[in-house]
Amino acid sequence: MERFLTADGTPTLYHPRYREAYHPRQGALLQARRLYVEKTLTHLHPAPRVLEVGFGLGVNFRAALESALARGVRLRYLAVEKEPLPREVLLRLALPLPRAEGVFAEILEAWPAERFAGSWGELRLLFGDIREVALPQAWATAVFLDPFSPKVNPEAWEPPVLQRLRQALRPRGRLATYSAQGAFRRALQRAGFSVHRVPGVGKREWTVGIAVKAPPE
Repeated sequence: MERFLTADGTPTLYHPRYREAYHPRQGALLQARRLYVEKTLTHLHPAPRVLEVGFGLGVNFRAALESALARGVRLRYLAVEKEPLPREVLLRLALPLPRAEGVFAEILEAWPAERFAGSWGELRLLFGDIREVALPQAWATAVFLDPFSPKVNPEAWEPPVLQRLRQALRPRGRLATYSAQGAFRRALQRAGFSVHRVPGVGKREWTVGIAVKAPPE
């Protein structure tokens, strides 16, 4: 995989099979902070529980962890990843997050395990297809929906998956994603979310969904 620096100076990779980068060229860490951490209000929550679809390079996890450590709160994080990257690849992708990077270095020593825990909180990983793995019910305060795009990875954006994500969210929990596709937004609404367009970075809009209706059975 080709490694390159995004505009904010943080690294990402280009995936040759999907023919997409893991992050926008405008900034890997920039997107993690502004979209996933801030638009879900994870940076303000006193006890954040994050469910991520697409752990990838761990950028969103590290950004959320840095916020939690800076505030002195514990982070509980559950990530679904179909294709975990090797340790030697992740070691090449350091971020300017002094608190989180120390924890991530310890995680990489035992990578890829399914659970990591410490005074900072807990990271659990589900290695498999988001359509098949078991998700907790009414558990998450936030969902970071960050797989490859609907064009190349459509199964991660299917209506049944969105319904499962709604079931995993607590009432008023928030889902954030970079996709602004119309069909996706309509499916998100049918799954029980109020759907909001928010200004994006590198693209005109991002999407935020708030869990307001009862999840479909």
